[in-house]
Amino acid sequence: MSNTNGNHPKVRYQEVVVREATPADAAALARLAELDSATPPPAPLLVAEADGELRAAISVLDGNVVADPFHPSAELVAILRMRTGVTPDRNRSRLAPLRDRRPQPTGPGPSAPSVPGIPVLPSRTI
Repeated sequence: MSNTNGNHPKVRYQEVVVREATPADAAALARLAELDSATPPPAPLLVAEADGELRAAISVLDGNVVADPFHPSAELVAILRMRTGVTPDRNRSRLAPLRDRRPQPTGPGPSAPSVPGIPVLPSRTI
């Protein structure tokens, strides 16, 4: 590895392979998800292998990613995102599924001030 800017070393792999996941990758994907403290993303998947080891995977359906937190993988994830055309949803975190389970208000929301000529839209909880 060589340090290019004094802050972060540049990662260099001998070989990077991006390919579609196969059923033979199931154990490696489960291990990768466990290392990343996540659930395996839904298939179909693209995987990135660095020097023969599976280091990252992305769901083509929803863009969910798992990556090996013990190896530099940001560049591999960027390559996977580029290949799938899926960009990260910066407004959604891993806790979003938990927040989505919150009970939704059923009654009318707080009233908005009335301004002549501007319609009042119902409020939403985000």
